[in-house]
Amino acid sequence: MGFPAAVIPEKIYFKIGEVCELVGVQAHVLRYWETEFSMLSPQKNRSGQRSYRRRDVEIAMRIKELLYDEMFTIAGAKKKLQSELRETSKLKIVHPPERTPEPVERESIRPAQAPGLFDEDLEISDIDIDEVVTARPAAITGARREALRSLAGHLIELRDMLNNGRLDR
Repeated sequence: MGFPAAVIPEKIYFKIGEVCELVGVQAHVLRYWETEFSMLSPQKNRSGQRSYRRRDVEIAMRIKELLYDEMFTIAGAKKKLQSELRETSKLKIVHPPERTPEPVERESIRPAQAPGLFDEDLEISDIDIDEVVTARPAAITGARREALRSLAGHLIELRDMLNNGRLDR
């Protein structure tokens, strides 16, 4: 069975622009295919925008393959796709290669030792990034350490804003 082999990101929903990029066609082509192929039926959100599921992306990729590569007519592609979907319930997907994590010696930090974001008296100066980061603290470079400090500062600021009722929902 000649299903498309492509890397599709691990997401639940895709916008039409993302699907166009993955499939390699323009938006009007996808919208036309929706009218011709009943199995390609993205949901629409409250604002009326199409939300394609992973299955829709797989089907769109297969439709493109049938029409562009195998030179089927629309009617022929419909029949072929329907028979393939009846035969198998899953299109072939190639996932990105999984990286095997390197063995890491982890220093155990007891939860009581690590500062918590919702500790009322926590200040940014109280946070020791090397103490909080348990996996290879030596691998945290100066730039990353500074970025973590900045992020921690932003989180503390947000916490304070939430606690003081200054952040509207």
